[in-house]
Amino acid sequence: MFRTELTIAPQERQLARTARVLTVGSCFADSIGTRLRLNKVNALVNPFGTVFQPLALAQLLRAAAGEEQDWQQHVVEARGRWQSYDFHSTIGAESPVELLQLIQETVSRVGEFVRTADTVVLTLGTAWAYRLRETGELVSNLHKLPASLFEKELLTADEIVNGLAEVHALLRRANPDIRIVLTVSPVRHIKDTLPLNAVSKSVLRVACHYLSELLPGVSYFPAYELLTDELRDYRFYASDMLHPSEVAEDYIWDKFARAYFDADFGRFRKE
Repeated sequence: MFRTELTIAPQERQLARTARVLTVGSCFADSIGTRLRLNKVNALVNPFGTVFQPLALAQLLRAAAGEEQDWQQHVVEARGRWQSYDFHSTIGAESPVELLQLIQETVSRVGEFVRTADTVVLTLGTAWAYRLRETGELVSNLHKLPASLFEKELLTADEIVNGLAEVHALLRRANPDIRIVLTVSPVRHIKDTLPLNAVSKSVLRVACHYLSELLPGVSYFPAYELLTDELRDYRFYASDMLHPSEVAEDYIWDKFARAYFDADFGRFRKE
């Protein structure tokens, strides 16, 4: 065998076909979520839209868990629509009032789902973050507005650990049985340059390590390592050489399903 195969131990508490799973974060959350749905799992897939940055994701999940947020301060007009710095561009509307209503509906829907969910899969995309120069506040999406409005910084592992630990506490308060699966997206962000992408992924991986070691009900699934260390070949990338190919996504999904779902689900997948 001309590769190093990762050993992923099955989880002690495995999910059944009837599980309720929320996937959020980078576009890799869509990959896992779509395959959950195809296999008849009750999955809420990336309802906030793509969110790459962990602290932006933490803010959205805190809101879903019941923390009050002032969404109005981050409403902005961009490309002929009203958008929010806190959300992906898919969460947009024709007026500020409609946008705020859509945001509230989205947050409420996620909050309702979380209260009875079995698992939340958090896929972290990048440790690079942007702040509004005017206020110093972190944002999730720049909406293609002028770069002069923002300052770029690298989040620290401690900041990510603290931010997601707070989310963990709030989610467990709303739903004591909920479990969290952390992953680092295998998608490469070359706009940051490949060396700085490696720095970013390293920060995310360190944060995930401490979160999964320190917090109850938190585990790490090595999606990033499966692509970069086990498959480890451009054959397993899409044509842009940045995203995993469909073959790679299917392989990673199979590993995820075997680790997190029970034998009955495995038999169902083979039917």
